[in-house]
Amino acid sequence: MTLNEYLQALRNEVKRDAGVEGGEAFIAESFTRRFLDLLAEAGEIADAEVCYYARTGMRVDGYAADENEDTLDLFVSLTTDGESPSRIEKAKIDLAFRQLAGFYKKAVAGLHLRMEEVEPAFILAQLIYRQHRDSNGFSRVRLFLVTDGIVNIDRLPEVPEMGEADVALQVWDIERLFRWYSSGRDREEIAVDLTEGDLPPVYCLEFDQPGADYVSYLAIVPAAVLVAIYSRYGPRLLERNVRSFLQVRGDINKGIRSTILSEPDRFFAYNNGLTATASEIEVERASNGSLRMKRLVDLQIVNGGQTTASLFRAVRKDKADVGRISVQVKLNRVRSPEVLDELVGHISKYANSQNKVNVSDLSANDPFNQKLEEFSRTTWAPATNGSQLETKWFYERARAQYADELARADTPAKKSRFEREYPRSQLFGKTDVAKYEMAWSQFPYIVSRGAQKCFVAFHDEVTKRGSSYRPDEIYFRHMVARKILFETLDRIVLQKKYSYKAQIVAYGMAWLSHRTAKRFDFERVWREQAVPETLLDFFGRVVDGIQPIVATPEGGKNVTDWYKSEACWKAVQKFELSLPLHLQDLAHSSLGPEPGSIDTPTAEEDGEISWVMEIRPEVWFGISAWAKKTDSLASWQRSIAFSLGRLVSQGRAPSRKQAAQGRKLHQDALRQGFIFEEAK
Repeated sequence: MTLNEYLQALRNEVKRDAGVEGGEAFIAESFTRRFLDLLAEAGEIADAEVCYYARTGMRVDGYAADENEDTLDLFVSLTTDGESPSRIEKAKIDLAFRQLAGFYKKAVAGLHLRMEEVEPAFILAQLIYRQHRDSNGFSRVRLFLVTDGIVNIDRLPEVPEMGEADVALQVWDIERLFRWYSSGRDREEIAVDLTEGDLPPVYCLEFDQPGADYVSYLAIVPAAVLVAIYSRYGPRLLERNVRSFLQVRGDINKGIRSTILSEPDRFFAYNNGLTATASEIEVERASNGSLRMKRLVDLQIVNGGQTTASLFRAVRKDKADVGRISVQVKLNRVRSPEVLDELVGHISKYANSQNKVNVSDLSANDPFNQKLEEFSRTTWAPATNGSQLETKWFYERARAQYADELARADTPAKKSRFEREYPRSQLFGKTDVAKYEMAWSQFPYIVSRGAQKCFVAFHDEVTKRGSSYRPDEIYFRHMVARKILFETLDRIVLQKKYSYKAQIVAYGMAWLSHRTAKRFDFERVWREQAVPETLLDFFGRVVDGIQPIVATPEGGKNVTDWYKSEACWKAVQKFELSLPLHLQDLAHSSLGPEPGSIDTPTAEEDGEISWVMEIRPEVWFGISAWAKKTDSLASWQRSIAFSLGRLVSQGRAPSRKQAAQGRKLHQDALRQGFIFEEAK
């Protein structure tokens, strides 16, 4: 794929996401959303929010904030016209960064007090104001310019003053994005030069075991070096998008901060140090025989993220002097890229002794992904709209697979044949699957937290099924059908021009799953490659009812916190709307959970479900009433007992999770003295 082809593909995706031709407001928002998702996939940022706001002297198109880590990323987008990438003028670049800085400064001064709360940027302005009021601002602010043009200037504008924050300017133009996309890497490479500036030297010992697939270096690294590296690269240093443990919270992290501030001389003795990996480690030997590290390529902190973040925060927020602090570091260079994911995953699992880290190691070579790819290459989707042409849905288990396959078609005829067989509109990847499946599994608040967090949560759900779990062809067909259902809801919300579109879609799909007891005619959706038109009006009424719930927080929360919370999902579940008759029939059928779903029970789980259904509903109701009267079980257990009684009385099977909890609470009730007495 050439740069021009990539540009056109990106623009086509943006138009498809926007859902309308010529709708400039939707196109602009869709462009920013697509670019931010790609930056998150590249490991450059955490999940970000789109929030266009422009007034004289200020503008912002999106943001990513981590209040625990005191970091903020702000984004401004510039789009161009023409079939090939065009150069962005320096004046436009300078203006874009000035506008971002202008928004930040106005927000510090209380811009949110003059904004409407429904404006997407209101939450951001309020966040910046509160951070300065309560915590003296952010420790680290990055201003991003993202564009489908080419930025070709000698140097970026002067970094603006933003209080005490460490400020950096970043440019991602179409050439940089294309280089990352074409590289086949998960993220843009990190290259650390340890000899630049006035950084203190880093000396090390080498351990090169014959026959091993790695080389280890043991080093005593001055804290100032770690702070400088983290200041430049931030969350990109974290292994494979695991960002949650780089937060200064919890007793252990407070202990790290306390040691930095009060007992810096004892930091080395108290701290467990870091474990890291790099694809290249360049060292030099001094005249006295000692080894000094010079350059690290693709540096990743696998264990010790809290230590790094705590040192950075102490310097930026507490003005701590870390000149007397050093950290022990074990740095591993992997000889073969093929074993990098395995080694990093095992290091994360075994080396972390401070806080538990749930590592998303669902790599491209995971059996789950391999099976999905296999079905996507062999399963033909039915022809539609009177056409005789069958197609396939292309699943990318590794980034750029589609482009690579297209590039292998070395003649125009072969390229045309490939694109007919695998239309670009039927391309999807790992984070897409996570989004559709987690929404249908009734976790819309997790979907609303962003693609990366949703992916990690979905990986956890897959892992719970055990190492022997493999998706089958039914799962693949129904998963594609759920994608079609999700995108149908997306188009309906777009047509209604509602704010918080992504969240309304996720909650709408979860509501449908909840009200139909996870039963839907996905086979029909697969056969027709579309949702029945008779349901479109009903779906419109669903999103009409859900929109005000998602957009109106309870308890004074801001909207972003609200739709990311389970409380929002509980509020949406209370929304009442009668199902169409055929959906009612499905919901009240005696069938088990919908086949072809991540919720499909295993044989062992089937046994649990059968056991629950053999218990009379009066027993479950009795446990619920007894537990409430005696306060013997947790409130959620009482609720499950009542739900099981209702399901069994209707001849409906519980979910595998409900069945597992039912067995446990039944045992707990008997152990605590529950005796079922027949009504007289």
